[in-house]
Amino acid sequence: MTTIPLLRQRARSLTPDELAAVPWLPALTPEEREKACDDLIVSETLPGETICRIGKPANYWFGLVDGLLKMSNDDSQGPVITFTGVAPGGWFGEGTVLKREVYRYNIQALRKSRVAGLPADSFHWLIEHSLGFNRFVMLQLNERLGQFIAAREIDRLSNPDLRVARSLASLVNPVLYPSVGEVLRITQQELAYLVGLSRQRVNEALATLEAQGVIRVEYGGLRVLDRVALRTSGAV
Repeated sequence: MTTIPLLRQRARSLTPDELAAVPWLPALTPEEREKACDDLIVSETLPGETICRIGKPANYWFGLVDGLLKMSNDDSQGPVITFTGVAPGGWFGEGTVLKREVYRYNIQALRKSRVAGLPADSFHWLIEHSLGFNRFVMLQLNERLGQFIAAREIDRLSNPDLRVARSLASLVNPVLYPSVGEVLRITQQELAYLVGLSRQRVNEALATLEAQGVIRVEYGGLRVLDRVALRTSGAV
């Protein structure tokens, strides 16, 4: 499944509630916002479908309205690496769209998800005309850099509890994923896919974090009680 059929064959306009959840729209002027709203589309994906594929051109800037995505290099010739998960409210791929390059990673739906897309030409129009949009994208790029530096550190951690904690910290980043809040809707199996551990080992790590008062496991996900402890090694 490639990006073009996903967006063009099943695409629709965003509802008012979906537009209200787009974090960068408030930064636009009324004229800019009207153009963006006219150009934005959204599609529903099934589990396992690919939104972005290695080697395909970046025709859209994407955002996750609802669901859970995985960024990885599954189709590359090197070792398989899961770079990060994408949680609700997150917009991704701005660097690739800015440079008008092809994707160097895959984005795949781990569950049924709603993915919004802004055409690349509309993205560049906003870059050229909107100060507020430029500020948002600059902040995104800065946070993304920090996220990938943290991901490199996670890969080198031998302590599974720390791997799970740091991965959860990435998924509840309030700048990159503003729709998550304090409750992350994720299953232990989905977290295992993202962290690269067995479901049983992830369950043990979550139990440890819960005993330390860092999280609370709830039906359908978990509640973050101490965000700082998740992202700092000395607290877990």
